[in-house]
Amino acid sequence: MPRARAGLAPTGLRPVQLLSGHGAARGTALGRARVRLPHKLEVAEQRVAPTQVEAELDRLHRAIESARAEMHDLRQRLQGALEQAAGEFLDLHALLLDDPELLYGLDELIRSGPYSAGYALRLQRDRLAKVFDGMDDAYLKSRMDDLDHVIGRIHAFLPGNQPPAVKGMAGEILVCDTVAPSEMAQLQAQGVVAIVSAAGSALSHSAILARSLHLPLIVNAPHVLSRIVDGDVLIVDGSDGSITVNPQADNLRDYRIRLKEHAREQRELGRLRSKPSRTRDQVDIALMANAESLEDVTQAHAFGAQGLGLYRTEFLFLQRNELPSEDEQFQTYRDAALGMSGRPVTIRTLDLGADKADRTGLVLGNEENPALGLRGVRLSLARPKVADTQLRAILRASAYGKLRVLVPMVSSRDELLAVRRRMSRLTAELRTQGHEVAEHVPLGAMIEVPAAAIALETFIDQVEFLSIGTNDLVQYLLAADRNNEALGELYSPLHPAVLRLLSMVIETGQRHRLPVAVCGEIAGDARLTPLLLALGLTEFSLHPGTLLEVRRAVREADLGALRARAGKLLAARDRRGIERWLALTANA
Repeated sequence: MPRARAGLAPTGLRPVQLLSGHGAARGTALGRARVRLPHKLEVAEQRVAPTQVEAELDRLHRAIESARAEMHDLRQRLQGALEQAAGEFLDLHALLLDDPELLYGLDELIRSGPYSAGYALRLQRDRLAKVFDGMDDAYLKSRMDDLDHVIGRIHAFLPGNQPPAVKGMAGEILVCDTVAPSEMAQLQAQGVVAIVSAAGSALSHSAILARSLHLPLIVNAPHVLSRIVDGDVLIVDGSDGSITVNPQADNLRDYRIRLKEHAREQRELGRLRSKPSRTRDQVDIALMANAESLEDVTQAHAFGAQGLGLYRTEFLFLQRNELPSEDEQFQTYRDAALGMSGRPVTIRTLDLGADKADRTGLVLGNEENPALGLRGVRLSLARPKVADTQLRAILRASAYGKLRVLVPMVSSRDELLAVRRRMSRLTAELRTQGHEVAEHVPLGAMIEVPAAAIALETFIDQVEFLSIGTNDLVQYLLAADRNNEALGELYSPLHPAVLRLLSMVIETGQRHRLPVAVCGEIAGDARLTPLLLALGLTEFSLHPGTLLEVRRAVREADLGALRARAGKLLAARDRRGIERWLALTANA
């Protein structure tokens, strides 16, 4: 994408400015600004002679191949947990580069105009934009950003149109309109120390990836593109969303103090690795880890997680052209069980749908509303052979540790009955075939559909544990897509309806003496730990990187005092009231 070079601004020649946005990934950074203006495909109408059509088609196809090669090269350079985190978004862009409607339409425009390759790109982009704008579904509308990114890369690779290579990013802070998840890892590898975007949401895929990368990120900072120029020196704080432009001596002094405080905080957190997650009034709280790779399992073990509350299996199915075999899945689940050394490991069955990049043919990619479509347990039941293969692998791995099966996207009793019957049948088959299977493999339900939360009593006898997936539960409950920037303020777990539903699910589970965990993003936000404890939660499942911060929050909490104040929390009438409750709790 093109970037602005608005002229260097030596420190001291431009006045200090204080700007703000929303902190999306914690951390403090000092660096030069690298401003990148929004990509606009502004290509003047250009027709070519009929004799030039084949040459223009060749230019286009070479550009598409170059864009594919760029995606492939970046994909190959990703490793470990980073490969799992960023690979999905790279694969989505790779799929768009192979989309027949996009490619066929471009060829037809060049031939029928006849138009230049660049102008055909603009016409096709504008035509598809009208289709996206006419959609009612916010999720699908948001995919236009991915399409813009892909078309922008093709345009940049047209022969004679390549921009100069972006160099010298080390020590710089990217200031942009938006940042795609697929480019986050590349930016960090180039030495970018933080990112500030004019738009975006703290709960977007980009923000989640930034937190995994420990890359400070500020989003929804509307004035940054007009108030910051290339070369400005910036101090950004991803905790509070503050941006200091061209800092003076006192600002730099404050920055150094914050760095020292952060270093001291990290040392203090390091001492908590082997400490119990126990409140001041001596109540033990279970801190489990979310994982999707062996690297995550290793980190969870090192930080003293009491098990894996969520092992995502869809990453075995993404980024490939064929379905994983039973043996491949078995080895992955077995290694997770062995890695946790006898602690519980919760394997979530396939949570795949048309909202994720899939090349196996398992998922139909043309659903009108993939967020509400054939995904999670619905897809597993619709693809019984795929479900049987996964469950066989999990059951075989249960001989190597304390495995549990977690079913996603549950909305009815019938779905759980079907999974339980399948597990019973497969267990008998495996034992007949000579495989060792644990005497009992607990079955749990993921509560992320409001219907499941409300009708929990109708199927709670079919499960042995519950896990609340707040990321989806919040967006379904509030009818607010978490990736839609325009709804950033509306999509929030700090909504009275969300807290009351959480309280209801936790209370129902406790009444039936079933463990209840929260495995969404809010479980890893130490600022919200007192709130979840007040609601009665005693089991958290979170990213390993946030485990020590939450452990510290647990150890500083008085559970009895928090529970005594739960009534006031649930009586809050709006988000401001909940935030006041949190502020008073923090100062108590």
